[in-house]
Amino acid sequence: MNQEEPFRTLLIWGLLAVLPIAVYHRLKAHSSREPLDRRQEGLFILATLRPIGLAFIVGLILYLVNPARMAWASVAIPGALRWAGLVGIAAAGVLLFWTLHSLGANLTDTVVTRKAHTLVVKGPYRWVRHPFYDCVALLLLAISLAAANWYLLLMGSLALTLLVVRTPREEERLLARFGDEYRAYMARTNRFVPTRRGK
Repeated sequence: MNQEEPFRTLLIWGLLAVLPIAVYHRLKAHSSREPLDRRQEGLFILATLRPIGLAFIVGLILYLVNPARMAWASVAIPGALRWAGLVGIAAAGVLLFWTLHSLGANLTDTVVTRKAHTLVVKGPYRWVRHPFYDCVALLLLAISLAAANWYLLLMGSLALTLLVVRTPREEERLLARFGDEYRAYMARTNRFVPTRRGK
């Protein structure tokens, strides 16, 4: 058996378990059909984030269909790290479900808040302001390790960096929407790293 096959197969199964969670919650949030002005992200983020995300997805699909197509970007890493990547996908799936379930109809793919937006401070939001980005970080790293692929790691890192760069603009919108309530929330939580201060 090709040594790549078990990782490819388990990566497919892991993604088949995780992706429906994201798709379900995304479709549920979009059922309101409320238009969202993505231009508020700023021209740089608007022009780069989604194309880089698409480049990651294309590379991942090529790997999943035929790992040999992405062999040019493969990296020799210990098998234990690749297995850790598969475990990371499972952990990301659990965290993703918890995050999206807590977020509910507030989910958007941009910095804009919805008309009926509420301030979520339960679930993982109790400890960190942007657990969805933590899920994305864990998932991108886990996929890159499982596939042992530097291209996926590079594209994933670039996409994640752009999300981090976009975060202050997102928080400006939340401050404008929720004022002192969000300010107090910011005082007791970190952006990305969980804290024990959350209550």
